[in-house]
Amino acid sequence: MNAVKLIGNVGREINVKDFGTGKVATFSLATNETYLNKNKEEVKNTAWHNIVAWGQLAERCEKFLERGKMVSVEGRLSYRQYQNKENQTVRMVEIVAFKVEEAKKTQDSKA
Repeated sequence: MNAVKLIGNVGREINVKDFGTGKVATFSLATNETYLNKNKEEVKNTAWHNIVAWGQLAERCEKFLERGKMVSVEGRLSYRQYQNKENQTVRMVEIVAFKVEEAKKTQDSKA
């Protein structure tokens, strides 16, 4: 099963393209992880994820997403590659979303 669920903050303004037959929305999502290292010091790691939403979900994302908003994303991992202008192979990992909604802040949320 290929399934991903992330809760984090939108990292940049959403980018929406209209193909005439439908829309695609892309945005970055920052997730945070905090742990204590061997010296008992708190370490915070931020991971960045590329999110892609298609069709009606893209239209909904366009209306309610903004930079900094905490959201929950459910989807699947997608691996793709392409040749850039310098003829180099660029590999990308994306989460193709099937659900994006505003996340409820919890006691553990520090954002």
